[in-house]
Amino acid sequence: MTYERLLLILIIVASVAVSHLFLYFSFKRLSRLFYKPKSHKGEMALRKFSSSLKWGLFFVVFPLAEPYFSPEDMDYIRSQPWFAVLFIINLSWIVIEGFNVFRYYTLDTFAYDKSDNLRERRIITQLAFIRKIFIIVVVVIATASILMNFEAARKIGAGLLTSAGIAGIIIGLAAQKSIANLLAGFQIAFTQPIRIDDVVVVEGEWGKIEEINLTYVVVRIWDQRRLVLPITYFLEKPFQNWTRTTADIWGTVFLYVDHTIPVTPLKGYLKSILESTPLWDGKVQVLQVTDVRERTVELRCLMSAVDSPTAFDLRCLVREKMLEYIQTNYPECLPKTRVLMEEDASEKGPFAQP
Repeated sequence: MTYERLLLILIIVASVAVSHLFLYFSFKRLSRLFYKPKSHKGEMALRKFSSSLKWGLFFVVFPLAEPYFSPEDMDYIRSQPWFAVLFIINLSWIVIEGFNVFRYYTLDTFAYDKSDNLRERRIITQLAFIRKIFIIVVVVIATASILMNFEAARKIGAGLLTSAGIAGIIIGLAAQKSIANLLAGFQIAFTQPIRIDDVVVVEGEWGKIEEINLTYVVVRIWDQRRLVLPITYFLEKPFQNWTRTTADIWGTVFLYVDHTIPVTPLKGYLKSILESTPLWDGKVQVLQVTDVRERTVELRCLMSAVDSPTAFDLRCLVREKMLEYIQTNYPECLPKTRVLMEEDASEKGPFAQP
C-alpha cells in the first residue's frame, strides 16, 4: 500500500470523525434554538436526525478534501457509482428524519389533550396522512435515482420516473380497491369527515379514531378493542361523529315512575345533583315529562358535559342519585301494576243487602 493510499484512508476516517464530533457537540445546542422536544418520541426523532446529518456532513466534507489527497493514479471515490448510491440513501434518510422532527414539533405545538381541540386534531390528521405519502414519494425517487447510477439499470430507473401513466393504468386495473382507498384517504385528510381522536359510533360501536392510514382506519372501542375499517367506509356509509364541530355533548337519563310522582321536587333535586359535581359544564339542565303511558310516566333528565366520556359518567351519576331519591322519598311512586277487583252481583245470596 503506497503512502498516498494510506493517507487517503486516513483522510476518510478523519472526515467521518470530524463530521461526527462536530455535530455531536454542536447539533444539540443549535437544535434547541428551534425545537425543544416535550416528549420522549420527540427526543428520539432529534437523535435520529442528528445521526443522519453526521453522515451527511461526511458526504459533503470528503468530496471537497479528496482532490488534495487522492493519488494521481486512482479515480476519485466521489465519482464511483457506489459513493453516489450511499449519498442518495443518506440524503433520503436526512429528508425523512427531518420530516419526522417537523412532525413531532407540530404534535408538541398543537397538542390535542384538551377539551377544545378541534383545530389541533384537524392539523394532526392532515399531517399524519401527508407524512405517509411523503415517505412513499421519497423512497420511490431515491430508488429511481439509485438505479440510474448504473448503466444496466438506467433504463429501469428512467422508466420508473417517466412511465408513471402506464404503471398507473396497470396498477389501477389490478388493484382498483386499493386505489379507491388511497383516493378516499386524500379526500378524508382534507375534507375531514373524521379526524384523529374524533368520537364516533360505527357498526353499533362507540369509540375514538386512533389511526387514519392510507387505506384503512382504526377505531379504538371503549373496551379497548380495535375496529379496523376500510377508509372508504367513512365516505360511503352513514356514521355518527360526536365531535365533528365541538366536543360538547348533551346526555339524557330516562326515568319510568308511577303517575302519582310529584315532578317539581325531582326538578330541584336534579339541579342540586348537577351543581354538586364537576362533571357538569353548567350549560344545560332540564327535567321534563316526555311521555305518559298506561302504566308509567316517562321523565327525561337532560344535562350537558364537555365531552362524551364525561357525559357518560354524568348520566350514570344522575341515574343512580335520582333512583336513590325516589326510593327514599317516594317509594310508592315506583312503577306498579294496578288490579281493580269488583264483586259480581249475581254471586250474592238471597239475603244480601243491596
